[in-house]
Amino acid sequence: MLNYLILSSGVLAAVTATVHIIVGGKEVTRPLLASAVDYVVKLTMYACWHLVSVALVLSALALLAVGAGLVNAPALVAFVSALWILFGAVFLVVTLVVAQPRGLLRLPQWVLLLPVGVLGLWGLA
Repeated sequence: MLNYLILSSGVLAAVTATVHIIVGGKEVTRPLLASAVDYVVKLTMYACWHLVSVALVLSALALLAVGAGLVNAPALVAFVSALWILFGAVFLVVTLVVAQPRGLLRLPQWVLLLPVGVLGLWGLA
């Protein structure tokens, strides 16, 4: 059965994953790889960026499948939604503690991460 809230969560997750891959590749990974940061640190961060890409894409596909009614997996939606909420919380904490409130728009990832998780949980309610 179609669940518009979970489907919306999946669409927003897919958009977020796409932005991460395209914009993050240009604005984060290219400068990282061109930087003078220690080789091991640089490659570890680069690998982490790819790990996040995989997590975002797979979780978007999971939300889309459940939202479209192709899979009945409320526990999966709860898990993925909790991850996205926690991902968003990490960005908020880092921003507020390190960058201070002026950093809220310098690290705006939380703006996309939190709604995905909230929509997914709301769709379960």
